[in-house]
Amino acid sequence: MIQYQSFWFPGYRLFKNTLKSQKHFKAKDTDLIIASHPKTGTTWLNALLFAIVNRDNGNHPMNESPILSQHPHHLVNRLEDVNFGGGFFNQLSSSQLDDLPSPRLFSTHIPYVTLSESIKTCDGCRILYICRNPFDTFVSQWHFYNKVVIDLDGEQTLKPYTFEQFFEDWFEGRILFGPFFEHVIDYWMQSLANPKKVLFLKYEDLKENPTIHLKRIADFVEMPFSLEEESRGVIREIIDMCSINNMKKLDVNKNGLNYSGVEKKAYFRKGEVGGWINYFTPPMIERMDRLMQQKLQGTGLTFKLISE
Repeated sequence: MIQYQSFWFPGYRLFKNTLKSQKHFKAKDTDLIIASHPKTGTTWLNALLFAIVNRDNGNHPMNESPILSQHPHHLVNRLEDVNFGGGFFNQLSSSQLDDLPSPRLFSTHIPYVTLSESIKTCDGCRILYICRNPFDTFVSQWHFYNKVVIDLDGEQTLKPYTFEQFFEDWFEGRILFGPFFEHVIDYWMQSLANPKKVLFLKYEDLKENPTIHLKRIADFVEMPFSLEEESRGVIREIIDMCSINNMKKLDVNKNGLNYSGVEKKAYFRKGEVGGWINYFTPPMIERMDRLMQQKLQGTGLTFKLISE
């Protein structure tokens, strides 16, 4: 990993492309950007936002949505994967950006400080940030990173983490796109300062009451649900189609690799709130509690740790 602007980024090739994205990406007023720390609900929000934005275009009814035939990470372009020259995955070339239909949908794990200035200053460009409580985030990341131990040539490049090893690195912030709390708090403060620019979403709230928060998302991107749509059950259709239980069953999400060379099924595990309780020892809980209180003090940000 490489440390830059106080955060840790993936190795040289991906980091180089991140720098090029920071310098060369030009936001448009209609752009919608999903930002997140890894394993906090990005895949889910990708699917939900795509469904919301594309529900009225008339090209496909809900039962023919591309979500049913394409992985969510193939429907929403990741900023780090755009080839600005010297890219690694090259999902999309920079010359193709202008050809994307409006609104252009992007996702990123890049911290706020490292985003392109055009994203920050473009009046119409909007950021949807999703976060998850640190305990469940930690467990989800541990499982995920232990599945991603080979590179695109099939060679093992990482040693599997023990839970204890990962905890120490995570606690010190030495994780991809970490430290976690600084990543979350930066976007949280931006959402408070400019709520029309940054919508801050919590995974736990979205799980508990998806209807309310789907309506928040639709209002934020200026594509609100009409009363007629609500009466037809469009919101419930989107929720059910994009649920983790449904997405895990789809063949497209069970087989093959995504653009990053990662098994598609690795992005769908349990999606539960409070599963961390089965992993953390009492001393770990105490240390994480102290760290969370220290980092969040004075921010007004809180997390729900257990499903109620």
